[in-house]
Amino acid sequence: MLFLYIVLLVCSAILLVAGVVEQRRHFTNLNRIPSRVLVNGIRGKSSITRLCAGALRGGDLVTVAKTTGTAARFIHPDATEEPVYRKFGIANVVEQIGIVRRAAAYNPDALVIECMAVMPALQEINQSKLIRSTIGVLCNVREDHLAEMGPTLDDVARSLSRSMPEDGICVTAEKERFDILQEEADARNCQLIYADPETVSDEELRGFSWFTFKENVSIALKVAELMGVERETALQGMYDAPPDPGVLSVERYLTPDGKRLRFANVFAANDPESTLMNINQLLDLGAIARPLNVVINCRPDRVERNGQMGEIVPDLQPDKVFVIGHPAKSAIDAIPAEWRSRAVDLGGDKRDPEEFMRELLSQLGADSSLVAIGNIHGQGELLLEHLAELPADETPDPDLDIDVVPAAAPVPAPSSAVTPALAPAPAALAPA
Repeated sequence: MLFLYIVLLVCSAILLVAGVVEQRRHFTNLNRIPSRVLVNGIRGKSSITRLCAGALRGGDLVTVAKTTGTAARFIHPDATEEPVYRKFGIANVVEQIGIVRRAAAYNPDALVIECMAVMPALQEINQSKLIRSTIGVLCNVREDHLAEMGPTLDDVARSLSRSMPEDGICVTAEKERFDILQEEADARNCQLIYADPETVSDEELRGFSWFTFKENVSIALKVAELMGVERETALQGMYDAPPDPGVLSVERYLTPDGKRLRFANVFAANDPESTLMNINQLLDLGAIARPLNVVINCRPDRVERNGQMGEIVPDLQPDKVFVIGHPAKSAIDAIPAEWRSRAVDLGGDKRDPEEFMRELLSQLGADSSLVAIGNIHGQGELLLEHLAELPADETPDPDLDIDVVPAAAPVPAPSSAVTPALAPAPAALAPA
């Protein structure tokens, strides 16, 4: 028995020493990167990470970046990128150690990295142990991940604040809960800076070839300013930056029976506020038009979110609401009674996708728009795959206020939900 205790003690000592060595090596790598920008928030983290990296590259700063959202990417200083390898496909905050090691090998001026932690304690560890950012970004506070960070939006704001750098700087475009963020910043001796979206003009946004957002651009410009990059230089760097695979686009298709369909993938804006803002602004821009149809994809592990999507149906005023995935009842029951007759249950997650797609397309009008909301995984992914097989609609559309380029393939939904650029909608952007 004594022998076993000795073995346990020796093994514990070895693990302790290995952990100390690994931590010191990691801190050494961090010190080789003078400026570290950690991007946190609910909507828009991946887009802001790319915009910040592009702005800094525009200022001739050697910049490495890493996104986590729709498709995790490691972005090299020359803006080329590659997928982040994950063992068994499982995301883990510990992967940030390897990212920092790879970034340090470039001896960069800056690292821009998206926060991948949801649990408040892990957000704090991500900041204090893994990244130690010099500039923090807290883009916005939205109604998502309430089970981990809620239950109220004030709680979400305080949870996100755990990623603020102590004795550092934090940039935010969050207005409604700025006072709470200021309290949290003061507690950390962190300078909180508001990035005003109104400082970004429509003309500046027209330089982008895809839908982007004033809040995101204003944050990136503020980070660039803090890093000594002039505004025009930073903007040009953002224009040149490759967009996130989740960038918002509107696709035009022809159905097998000759109907014209405009499709907007809004899956990633998976809280009700962001979803409404995205769809309403696409309508305002003319990128989509009425008659409007909605498809809600349900997941059994996101029952609360399924219900939230059902609750906003009156605000969208759709002609039809198609419900796919499981449990469909969680979304349909949440639709107010006076709108429930417009819901069409397409048969749950066991139904063959060709069948539910055939039924969905058959119930659309001759010229209509379809927006996908809720959760992308499961039948949402099958929906996108089958839409991608439809031929593109290349006929001119005089009814739209902007030109929506015919789709080559659908892409994931937008990663933020704020004021979009008044720029022409692009063709679908394939992942790099």
